[in-house]
Amino acid sequence: MSADSEISQGHPEELQVLRAGLSVLIPVYGSESILPELARQLEEVLPRLASRYEVILVNDCSPDGSWHVICQLAGQYPWLRPINLMRNYGQHNALLCGIRAAQYGVIVTMDDDLQHPPEEIPKLLAVLDEGYDVVYGRPAQEQHGLLRDLASLTTKLALQNVMGAEIARQVSAFRAFRAGVANAFMHYKGPFVSIDVLLTWGTNRFAAIPVRHEPRRQGKSGYTLRKLVTHALNMMTGFSTKPLQLASLIGFAFTVFGFGVLCYVLVRYLLQGTPVQGFPFLASIIALFSGAQLFSLGIMGEYLARMHFRSMQKPPYVVRSADGRTRHP
Repeated sequence: MSADSEISQGHPEELQVLRAGLSVLIPVYGSESILPELARQLEEVLPRLASRYEVILVNDCSPDGSWHVICQLAGQYPWLRPINLMRNYGQHNALLCGIRAAQYGVIVTMDDDLQHPPEEIPKLLAVLDEGYDVVYGRPAQEQHGLLRDLASLTTKLALQNVMGAEIARQVSAFRAFRAGVANAFMHYKGPFVSIDVLLTWGTNRFAAIPVRHEPRRQGKSGYTLRKLVTHALNMMTGFSTKPLQLASLIGFAFTVFGFGVLCYVLVRYLLQGTPVQGFPFLASIIALFSGAQLFSLGIMGEYLARMHFRSMQKPPYVVRSADGRTRHP
C-alpha cells in the first residue's frame, strides 16, 4: 500500500510498531485553555492504539498559565509527563527535549492547538508499520492565511534544499517516527535545531499521507512571516553548505563579468582610441562588485556566527523541572 493511499483502520494489535509502546510529544506555548480538551481526546484515542503509552508535554516557557494546567493534568492522568523549560527556546528545541525524554519505541509529535486531531494518529502509525521510519501527516487542506502559506512554502523549499529529498515539501509538525532514528542526533548540542533535518541523519525512509487539519482553537500561531523566514535561513546556514557554494558561484560570475568589462574597455580603446566615458558607468560597476562582496561576506559571517555559538557550547534547551527535578540536556 502506498503512502498516499487510503489507510485501513485495523485493530491496534495489527500495528507491529506499537509493540515497543508509544510516546506522544507536544510542545506547549500559550495553550492554557486548550490543554484539558487535548488531554481528553488523547485519553480516548491512545488506549485503543497501545497498551503502553505516554504523553510528554514540554512547556516552552508559556506566558500564560499553561504550566499550572499541565501540572493539574499530570495529577489527573498518570500517563502524562510534564517538562518545564527555563525559557522560550522554540518549538524544535522543545521537541528535541521531549525526544530525549521519550521512553517508548514509536514517537509521535503534534501541536498543542488541536489542529492535529488525535484520532488521525492511527493513519500515521499504519504507514509506519509498512516499513517506513518517518511518516508525516500533511494537511489535506491548510487552515492558514496567504502570507503564512507563502512563508511555509519558503521554509519547505529551504528544507528541501537541506534534506535533498522531495518529501521535504510535505513535512509538518504532525509526524511519527521510530525512536531508533533519534540515535543519530542524540548527542547533538547546537543551539539551532531543525527536527526534520536531524531525522535525515538517521534514515532516508520517509513517507507522507494526507490528514485532517482543524482550525486553531485559540489565539494565533506563533510562527509569523518573519520567524518562518528566519527559520529557513537558520536551516540553510546551520545544516548545509549550499549558501557557501552560492557565494563562490557569485564570486566566480562577477569575476567573469569583470573580465568582460575589462575586455570591452581595452577593445574600445584600441579601436576608437578613447577610453569609456562616464562616471555612472564606473559607479555602477563598483556598486555591483561591492554588493556581491558584501553578500558573500554576509553568508560567511552567518557560518562564523554558528561556529561561535557552538564553541560557546550553548545548549539547545535547559529543563527547569521535570517530575520535580531540574536538569540540563
